[in-house]
Amino acid sequence: MSLQVQSEFLRYLVDLDGKPDQRLPAIQELAQQLGISSSKLREQLEVARMMGLVEVRPKTGIRTRGYSFLPCLQASLSFALMIDPGYFELLGSLRDHLEAAYWHEAVRLLRTEDKQQLQSLIERAWQMLEGNPIQIPHLEHRNLHLTIYSRLNNPLVTDLLEAYWDAYETVGLNVYSDYKYLKRVWSYHQEMVDAIIDGNYDAGHRALVEHVGMLHYRPELSASVPKSRLGEKSDLRER
Repeated sequence: MSLQVQSEFLRYLVDLDGKPDQRLPAIQELAQQLGISSSKLREQLEVARMMGLVEVRPKTGIRTRGYSFLPCLQASLSFALMIDPGYFELLGSLRDHLEAAYWHEAVRLLRTEDKQQLQSLIERAWQMLEGNPIQIPHLEHRNLHLTIYSRLNNPLVTDLLEAYWDAYETVGLNVYSDYKYLKRVWSYHQEMVDAIIDGNYDAGHRALVEHVGMLHYRPELSASVPKSRLGEKSDLRER
């Protein structure tokens, strides 16, 4: 089936060329323009709002927002994880391959301030891991990976990577507390950042691949969608 926009309101937004922060007419006026009932427009408006295409506020009315893939991803993944947490493993595999595939393009786009930010994240993470009390540097972990890919001129990729971290928190992996494992993880992060700063991008890529476990790619994950694994022990880890 070809992709088609069935909603009158979405087609109306398409005609606006996706320009953000445009104030739209009131519902009754807009319904008349579109030739549909106000109730049908409200239904279509709610879909657009959930897709992140518009915002509706009491004083400012209806305004357009710039297109982002992320709201749809977040809504779909939230549902998927509720019906089967095993979907996270498939998402993790997709994210691992995306990071490996876009590594060289992404790191060559990083600026001096990005590299300084990466180094600061590394330093803060080690302080947390070696402090008293020990803390899990989850936010630092998320920000480090997202910073590496932040200059990519591909919002579909960057939104997918961000959605992964939202799902990561949803399934509770941000509270994983195996101290030895966390230290190994951050040793890989240290290698990745050192390689970026030194311009040795191949070495950084090798550290990334080892970090996410892609040297032991499991082809069975691509064969079928996992059924619910509730009640089973999970081997998912901070990665």
